[in-house]
Amino acid sequence: MYELSLMCPEDGVETLSDAFDALDALSVSVEDADAQTDAEQALFGEPGMPPPKEGWQRSRITALFAEKGLAEQALVLLQAQDFFANCSVLGISELAEQDWVRLTQSQFAPVEITPSFWIVPTWHEPPTKAEQVIRLDPGLAFGTGTHPTTRMCLRWVAAHPNPTRVLDYGCGSGILAIAAAKFGAQDVVGVDIDTAAVQSTVDNARANDVVLSAGLPDLVAGQYKVVLANILATPLKVLAPLLCSYVQSGGHLVMAGILERQEQELVQAYAPYCNLTVADREDGWILMTAIL
Repeated sequence: MYELSLMCPEDGVETLSDAFDALDALSVSVEDADAQTDAEQALFGEPGMPPPKEGWQRSRITALFAEKGLAEQALVLLQAQDFFANCSVLGISELAEQDWVRLTQSQFAPVEITPSFWIVPTWHEPPTKAEQVIRLDPGLAFGTGTHPTTRMCLRWVAAHPNPTRVLDYGCGSGILAIAAAKFGAQDVVGVDIDTAAVQSTVDNARANDVVLSAGLPDLVAGQYKVVLANILATPLKVLAPLLCSYVQSGGHLVMAGILERQEQELVQAYAPYCNLTVADREDGWILMTAIL
């Protein structure tokens, strides 16, 4: 395999990427050429906020080709185009053969939720002190236990075992629903607007030998002792009356995906229905709960 790397200004990234695609590149990646320098600029905003920029000022574009000759031919063709005028060539280099599966797996280690509760990828052995384990591999849906919002929700679930009915609204990978089942919930439902997430929840539940129901939001029926929602602040505000209506009297509403600076926004949005308070904090994120 050979990599052809180019430097490109912000306004040429899309055109150059399309050109690589037309030249049958095996893959194309775009990186901030000024990353880790004083010239680095933010491209993505905080959750719920629009991006401050549409693209980096300078981008490093790398295309992968099966043979060196194909990379050289692609470069010759690109240099003849008008849109290449402001681009520069960084070089063509051979890509060393690697075990990409093993390399990817090495980046995901077991995640400690509590000293006795761990999230463990299938290629790892559980830690000896783990009494409760969820087997979960990285996939298409959000929720592997590595993000602070997921960890906070999981800690809450572990501290409140044996509920009767649990609803995981926006279930993603199904990790919260699976945790609820592992910690004794009698009836667990996970719903998501993404069909891939629903399938991921079904698959992960089967892999962890737990019984739960998963589907689109119309699967929700009745009220629940615990309603979990690890989404983001903006949809949580919109969903306030709906989520609260799903919580039975004396039940718990547990929400994450909220930045510390968004605390008062959520308190005000839920004030007509319940008294939200902060139950946990981690890395600038908060877990908010209420008893209805």
